[in-house]
Amino acid sequence: MSFEPFQIGSVPVGGPVPFFILGPCALESEAFAWEMARSIDEIAKRTGIHYLFKASYDKANRTSVKSFRGPGVEEGCRILGEIGKELGVPVTTDIHSPQDAEIAAEHIDLLQIPAFLCRQTDLLEAAAKTGRAVNVKKGQFLAPWDTVNIAEKLRAFECRNFVLTERGTTFGYNNLVADMRSLYWMRKEGLPVVFDATHSVQRPGGLGGTTGGDGELAPVLARAAIATGVDGIFLETHSDPENAFSDGPNQIPLEFLEDLLVRLVAIHHAAHGA
Repeated sequence: MSFEPFQIGSVPVGGPVPFFILGPCALESEAFAWEMARSIDEIAKRTGIHYLFKASYDKANRTSVKSFRGPGVEEGCRILGEIGKELGVPVTTDIHSPQDAEIAAEHIDLLQIPAFLCRQTDLLEAAAKTGRAVNVKKGQFLAPWDTVNIAEKLRAFECRNFVLTERGTTFGYNNLVADMRSLYWMRKEGLPVVFDATHSVQRPGGLGGTTGGDGELAPVLARAAIATGVDGIFLETHSDPENAFSDGPNQIPLEFLEDLLVRLVAIHHAAHGA
């Protein structure tokens, strides 16, 4: 079964060109979120891409209990909603419970289901019933074809506007591997597919009390995914990754984002003629 192209706000999904999900890992502060959002929006306008702005209001799956989490669902979604309205772009964030889904849906255009929660039926149902588009991160423990079952759940809950995101598969201890074959297999099942380049280079718990990663490889995997053929690319970016409150080793420095986006668009045109 193939999916019908749809819109998330102003962003086309399943059209001739891929869309992008861009933003920092965490809502470190309201001022920081606005600074990042305005900078990314300027880059998006210069490069002519379609994008959603993202940031997390609660990093609920941190390695250490001492790690920063965020402002919480109500405050975080308010900030994101105001950013989206002022800049005229759709926004996205991850939710963690059915209650979160109901609150977030008032402000958020695309509700994201975290990878570790991708099989939680109640959470999928709650997200679907908001009427918002849904992005489900593929669990690190799933095979590509297992995402068909997630899609069937969403369709059963009358959600037609959804995407599935590949973000790497567990590969031994404290490591992930991104298999580009999975992008082909998921799309072959008629599923809209996004590739998460920055989380795919994580080394979960690799620094003991925090997550490490190979951030320099994120652009490499993004280029490969575009050439393979995907509907969207997910990239976390930060103005100062070394001092980021969360996932610093994997975020792309903001100063390099524009050049990367230009390259990705060029690769898409060369590989797919669109």
